[in-house]
Amino acid sequence: MRTRQGVDPRELRLRDRLESVRTRSEKSNSWRSATQYLGRLVNRSGFVPIRTRLSREDLTFLSGARDEVMMFTELTLRLVDLHRPQDAGGITSDPNNPIQRCRACMWRWPCPTFRAIEESLER
Repeated sequence: MRTRQGVDPRELRLRDRLESVRTRSEKSNSWRSATQYLGRLVNRSGFVPIRTRLSREDLTFLSGARDEVMMFTELTLRLVDLHRPQDAGGITSDPNNPIQRCRACMWRWPCPTFRAIEESLER
């Protein structure tokens, strides 16, 4: 199902959703530097008794962050399940290391999709 411009509306919807997540993430503050300090403040009940100022962007981001992280994790696991190696068949000069191809896209292993996932997770 393509529109007149040749773009699938499902692709546009997904891109819009991803851009929305990226925009909200960029506008919110990173808590990375504060987590080391806050980790030392955890009380016996397992909470950090603090007061903080949160911007509207922070609250918007935090309200959906858990669900979005779970969504991206599920997506990544599905992509890894789809893009995995299989024996390419044929004759090889090294029987201990046969040529492998991705079972989904048939690119030589590791395929570009798998490499992109791996690179993103190793940052």
